Amino acid sequence: MFQEFKKFALKGNVLDLAVAVIIGAAFGKIVTSLVEDIIMPLVGLLMGGISFSKLAITVGDAVIKYGVFVQTIVDFLIIAISIFFVVRFFNRFKKKEAAVAPQVDNKEELLKEIRDLLKETK
Repeated sequence: MFQEFKKFALKGNVLDLAVAVIIGAAFGKIVTSLVEDIIMPLVGLLMGGISFSKLAITVGDAVIKYGVFVQTIVDFLIIAISIFFVVRFFNRFKKKEAAVAPQVDNKEELLKEIRDLLKETK
């Protein structure tokens, strides 16, 4: 069982996925900081000095922090837009790569010439 796990864990895809998760977590922290520390204070300032992180409604003993929820939605939208642009960039790159005509190997050219000569001799 250990050998099977070792074989699975050391596959390239698993390592790539682990790196992607770590980079994604770091990117998430950057976006969260961007939203909490830069965007939302500016939006709050434009709306009359409101601090979104402090917006809440108290219902009985429960405190509903809808301001934090709004910040989380903005976080999500920024991450979604970022991922959209990254995927779009890679898709365009793939299309350009596919559009480039493949280079013909010299061996293939020689084989085609031989084939054509054989056809002529028949």
